[in-house]
Amino acid sequence: MDELHQANYSLSASRPDEQQPTEEIANPLPRAVLRLNSHVLLDGQWRFAHDVDDTGLRDDWALGHSYEHMAQWPGSVEAHLAQARGQQDGATWHDKVVVWYEREFTLPEVAEPQVRSMIQLTFGACGYETRVWLNGQPLKTIEGEEVHFGEYTSFTYELDEANLHLVNRLTVRIADTMDAETPRGKQESHVYKRGGIWYQTYTGAVRSVWLEVVERNRLRSRVGVVSVVEDQLVRFNLTLRIHDAGPYIIRLQVFDPLTTDRTVPLAMSDFPLHLEAGQWQQRVVLEVPSAELWSPEAPNRYRLVAQLINAEGYAAQIETLFGLRKVEARGRYVYLNNQPTYLDGILYQPGQATLEEMQRHMHAMKALGCNLVRVHIAGIDPRIYNLADELGLLLWVEVPSPHSSTPRSRENHRAELLRMVTLSETHPSIIIWSLYNEDWGAQDIATNAETRQYIVDTYHFMQIAYPQFLVVDNDGWHHVSYTGRLKSDLLTAHLYTPDFSRWQELLDRLVGGEMEGTAAFPLVVGDPFFYRHQVPLIVSEWGGFGFSDYGGPQDAEARTNSIRDFKQELRRRPIAGDVYTQATNIEDERNGLIDPATGTLSVPAGLLASRQLEYLQ
Repeated sequence: MDELHQANYSLSASRPDEQQPTEEIANPLPRAVLRLNSHVLLDGQWRFAHDVDDTGLRDDWALGHSYEHMAQWPGSVEAHLAQARGQQDGATWHDKVVVWYEREFTLPEVAEPQVRSMIQLTFGACGYETRVWLNGQPLKTIEGEEVHFGEYTSFTYELDEANLHLVNRLTVRIADTMDAETPRGKQESHVYKRGGIWYQTYTGAVRSVWLEVVERNRLRSRVGVVSVVEDQLVRFNLTLRIHDAGPYIIRLQVFDPLTTDRTVPLAMSDFPLHLEAGQWQQRVVLEVPSAELWSPEAPNRYRLVAQLINAEGYAAQIETLFGLRKVEARGRYVYLNNQPTYLDGILYQPGQATLEEMQRHMHAMKALGCNLVRVHIAGIDPRIYNLADELGLLLWVEVPSPHSSTPRSRENHRAELLRMVTLSETHPSIIIWSLYNEDWGAQDIATNAETRQYIVDTYHFMQIAYPQFLVVDNDGWHHVSYTGRLKSDLLTAHLYTPDFSRWQELLDRLVGGEMEGTAAFPLVVGDPFFYRHQVPLIVSEWGGFGFSDYGGPQDAEARTNSIRDFKQELRRRPIAGDVYTQATNIEDERNGLIDPATGTLSVPAGLLASRQLEYLQ
């Protein structure tokens, strides 16, 4: 077994007097929040087995099993199956797949007393269905799950000291199906087969797994940020994990991230409270006077140092960068920090891109002149959100869609939404969430009142629980109207045509309020809705000029000219933003502007750029 990849072998809990200057702190783990402790990555070679007949649970593989193969974690089930079978082009599965992984790890040294700290195991993302055993004993997540569902977000286990040995055996069972009721995004399913816009499955051990020492009583690695720029107040949503009931103090300090001086914070406040054992959510409010706002032109951020201090004065600490910004859909425009802002967007489907490739893609999209990236129905490495915060790229993120509309698919959809939004509300770059896209997972939206009611209820929930985001109910068409009120902050349309005259006609019909005959389906369903510029209008997909059978331009120069001409027509009309489709080629979709491997542009830089023009005044 390879040695563990390890940062600072002694895993000591962080102390306030051990803080480092901001520029020296790296965040190697896929999360927004930083703990100034060490960690042990369990990435690398794991033993691997394909449980073809799904007998591993019955036969107690967690207690001992002979594994025939090795697999590199992180990686996909598909790649691991292909390697095990000696295939070159990737293994496919068409119904259900069950695989097992196992490895040993040596118990790290712990600097802090065990009475104060514990070892925590975190999976950056894994699934869709994950079970974990330590030395043959089943583990439960902090939320109490024996089986964790979902494959796009992290989940965590606290390891019981009584079950830890000098050398420990970690066993993981992962199961997935092509069930159309689970959130799949563009992965193939029983409903949509691979080909065209539907991609091969990519599931399993897809993100890093690591050990770290954390305090028994601590702030968890999730911080929500809601700023109201007029009052200079920042609302922080914190999650507290408590094992020992008693009095505590939450201490918040805000610093300029460009300074190494940690003695004089820009803002500071203490919040005393009594906490029982368990997990708790708490909102606290801090005034940050004279703070500069975050925007694409000036992505100003501040460093939050948050501490949970016990009765003995011991401080458990986390840090994160945050920005103050406000987004609104007001009348026909999207307002960022009370300024009308045209959204120059591009559709981004990262697929199986590595973290390094996604980082190159983000820089390239910025170079194209985009101020918005629509991350299309996919869960991505949270470090990409951090990069967007840094670059000043607005993000429009979406829940990976199920492929059928049933009560169970809606339950799975809501669970995935909550997992994703809980772990991403730190980022000022994220301004828009889509619940559905083009009816995928909501195919009966026009005819089923229950489907529409679920969307209306979820929209209202997001408005109340997460007011820092705009929410789109069903992107592209079939938005829901209730008593003439749109249950979406944006009215969006997907418009595709390579014909310039037809393009002008479609845009005129759109801004003229013609809800039928403009997009592929009526723009609004439910109660009658009369568009009078009371909501921002976004052409959230257009282009597709790379498809060879689409009728678009064939050579690079003609393609560039078409994009420029089509974009100019958008800007001549009272439209609040657009999303060109798309950033990179992926599988059968050959309409990208960025080389997926190198990040090189195939069109001139700045092609998609436009800024606030005359009609925004």
